[in-house]
Formats: sequence, structure tokens, C-alpha cells
Amino acid sequence: MTLQAIAYASEAAIDLSNDQLNRLVEKAAAHNRLAGVTGILLFDGSRFLQYIEGPDDGLSMVYSRIVNSREHCNVVELARGRVSERCMPYWSMRWISIVDTQFQEAAFSDWTSLGGRALGSRAVPTGVERLAEIAAPYIA
Repeated sequence: MTLQAIAYASEAAIDLSNDQLNRLVEKAAAHNRLAGVTGILLFDGSRFLQYIEGPDDGLSMVYSRIVNSREHCNVVELARGRVSERCMPYWSMRWISIVDTQFQEAAFSDWTSLGGRALGSRAVPTGVERLAEIAAPYIA
């Protein structure tokens, strides 16, 4: 099975409370499970950065729902492409609260590749590597 991934950033359309966000993520997680999609949603209080991965057909369905959602606006796709393995296999969807500086670091990371850096590379961490760093404390 070929895996694809998409990363995007957007602005929350309204001031979302944690309860509203939890409900949104619960619904998304249910749809993602059915589509075979996993991922992570970072939220700094006003902006989202999401990374999703899965089979092409499932990912297309999920991303279409995301793009058409009224919960956010100004969607900017950071990366899209084929991946050799899942980076976020732990959750059908999980949201993590982050601060502005973490959002900036992740959003403005190198998204030209959805993989990691070459072994021994001293380059700046990729976007996916930044996401993995942020998610690491939440992985049981």
C-alpha cells in the first residue's frame, strides 16, 4: 500500500475553546480511523499546523473535509507527497497545544521533504522531525 502525507497550516476561524477543539478532533479521529489516516494537529490558540498520512484514497477524503471545514481559514499547504512509512502511527488524530515559538519553528521548517535528513546531516531539522520532537512527550 502506498502511503501519502500532507502538512498544512491555517488560522482558526473563531476562538475555539479546548472543549470545542476536543469535539472537533473526536469527529476527525472517527473519520480518520475509517479512512486509515493517522496524524497530529498542533494548535497555538489561533493557528493550526496539521500533518496527516495514510493511503491515497483515504487521505484525499480526509483532506477534502479539512479544506472545506468552517473551523479554519487561510489554509496553506506546506507539503504533500509519498512517504515510505508513517511518522505519526500512534493516533488517528491527536491535538497538542503549543506556544507561538513552537508553531513558528514547525511551520517554517524545511518541508521540501516529508522524510528525515540524511544520516549525519547537520542541516536544520525538517518539518516532520520538528513534529516528532513535539509529539515525543505524548507517546506512551
